[in-house]
Amino acid sequence: MKTCWTKHLSDEQKAVCENGGTEYPFSGEYNDHFESGVYACVCCKQALFDGSSKFESGCGWPAFATPIENSVRYISDESHGMKRIEVRCNKCDAHLGHVFNDGPAPKNTRYCINSICLSFD
Repeated sequence: MKTCWTKHLSDEQKAVCENGGTEYPFSGEYNDHFESGVYACVCCKQALFDGSSKFESGCGWPAFATPIENSVRYISDESHGMKRIEVRCNKCDAHLGHVFNDGPAPKNTRYCINSICLSFD
């Protein structure tokens, strides 16, 4: 991580944010959460996704159509025999999840993000 702002995290949060893990599907606090507000990085509090871009995807993790501009960065991920695009916080480099091209129009993107990486305001 760019800066060590993770001392306040639980072991489960560290496993995902620092080590690129994944929480179990349908287990996260924000999977079925659809209130107005902003989802931020649990590590550094950077605003990542506006609640208005969240949608029900049925995938088991919070899904967003678009991130807040310049809030995330992308890394090619070929782990586990798959080709994916990893999404990381642009401020602290925390692993957040992956982005796929099966989301709603017009951009067709689905940001599949681990709840455990997020806080909500």
